[in-house]
Amino acid sequence: MELKELTRAQLKSLYETEMKRAFPPQELKPLESMERMRAQGRYQPLGLWEGEALLSYALMWLDPERPFVLLDYLGTAEGKRNRGLGGRTLELLAERYAGCRGIFGEAEAPENGPPEGEPLRRRRLAFYQRSGFRYAGYDCALFGVHYRTLIRGREDVTAAELTEAHRRIYQAHMPPNIYDRFIQIPLAPGEAVRAASRWEEPEECPE
Repeated sequence: MELKELTRAQLKSLYETEMKRAFPPQELKPLESMERMRAQGRYQPLGLWEGEALLSYALMWLDPERPFVLLDYLGTAEGKRNRGLGGRTLELLAERYAGCRGIFGEAEAPENGPPEGEPLRRRRLAFYQRSGFRYAGYDCALFGVHYRTLIRGREDVTAAELTEAHRRIYQAHMPPNIYDRFIQIPLAPGEAVRAASRWEEPEECPE
């Protein structure tokens, strides 16, 4: 098995099939946005391959100053689940980005959404914890979805340090009016999540 960057055609195929099935529309940013950020050196779509077969994928959003990497999407290809591929992918990511302060991610908070989905949200959190991630010390809300922030990285990383990097990643992509409207990093205890129906692509991205 080998972790390799996806070509433009491979990412498009993944997006139109696996990702549209796996992620709700409000959590899925436009494909054009991913490719634009990749061209700017701020996005890396990776796939775990076995020969010609794609087993799993991880789409990584890079900090403009590079000390942290955001795990934007993680998934296993349909028909390849229950083989431990998600955990293996996270191990390979840790090796790939070993020079960074850490890899961090946003896992949907158990209290977000309908009660019947809470067990699944708790299982996802437990999966990341088994894979070496820990609670980063704060929650966030992105386009109307409440998340826990998790990190796998250096033990001396503080919530304040990660919050700054977390904000920087989104601010580098979005104009201030979009960021202020839809991004809450951190989400304070008891703070209401601002509603949004879908990922809203900024009209212009800052250089």
